[in-house]
Amino acid sequence: MFVAALALTSRSLAQRLDWVGVLQTVVLLMAVWWVWSVTALATDLYHAQRPPIFAMTLWVMLGTILMAGSLPGAFSDHALVFAGAYVAIHVGRGFFLAFTLHGRTARLHASRFIFWFVVSAVPWLAGGLMAGMARNLLWAAALAIDYGSAWLRYPTPQLGRVPTFQYKVAADHLAERYRQFFTLALGDLILVTTLTYADAEVTAERTAALLVSFAATVLLWQIYVHRAGALLQAAIQSSRDPGGFVRSAPNTHLLMVAGVVAAAAGFENVIAHPTERTTPWLAGVILGGPALFMAGRARFEYEVFSRVSPSRLVALLVLAVAAPALVLAPSLVAGVTAALVLGGVAVADGIRAHGNPPEPPAPAM
Repeated sequence: MFVAALALTSRSLAQRLDWVGVLQTVVLLMAVWWVWSVTALATDLYHAQRPPIFAMTLWVMLGTILMAGSLPGAFSDHALVFAGAYVAIHVGRGFFLAFTLHGRTARLHASRFIFWFVVSAVPWLAGGLMAGMARNLLWAAALAIDYGSAWLRYPTPQLGRVPTFQYKVAADHLAERYRQFFTLALGDLILVTTLTYADAEVTAERTAALLVSFAATVLLWQIYVHRAGALLQAAIQSSRDPGGFVRSAPNTHLLMVAGVVAAAAGFENVIAHPTERTTPWLAGVILGGPALFMAGRARFEYEVFSRVSPSRLVALLVLAVAAPALVLAPSLVAGVTAALVLGGVAVADGIRAHGNPPEPPAPAM
């Protein structure tokens, strides 16, 4: 479900490379991401093997299909369907868990979710009925409520916040959950570029662009899993504040997933028009995607080791300098540049890993 949603998100961006398209893509991606993130947290808090959790997951899948199907028209004719599906997923999940699970702790969790998602439902649904800037502002406010309440541990009148020690249950599975979703995001990159190549006339330039996009996909995965990706679970288990990881990991990984979505939109354009001039917006997407990923990956590394490898910062600098220099160059050149920068980071990681012994994660932050 989420591969389809991510693919439609990146395709929407590819079809509208301007400020409006970027802002709309950010809203759509944050909504899709939050459905997955809260569902992953809920399944970990309540144990996924319980029958009610399985039924709840099916409900989320159904809602995600509606969200994905309405996503291309989310800012036009299908706005209310998109917003309604999002609200139904979160509010329905909360009420379902409150009525099917036993135990005070389980119902307290569900009640906190219900309260805050009912609050954010107002601007979500109101935005679905509005148009233009009013919709954009209402949906931005709704996302601020959703993300802000989670960061504050869902402070609810008379119920208080989610106790930090209860995040330990979710933190134990955090590394696996986020590796899974990042893999799904890379699936979006593969799906979009392959479909674009299949829909166009086969030429040497388009074939080269497809190969470059595949290389970028492999490099993104390699950079993600290197060291910090492999040691995140150990870092969480050794931390005195696992809840801090649970609350920060969604934002960190959102940056990395956004980078993959942007890269997919960029490479879609490169494969479709490999010899055309690179516009400023296209250069921003092709190189900005890896830059967003690298920024999130640097934060991810800091969460595990309390430091950032210089190669991450150098890569960000090179991408920033290269973007204006590549304007008017063939788009394939911009794609190759993005892949080369990622390749340089992967090589630096490999050299460092070969020259240094495995490094334990940093103690509690």
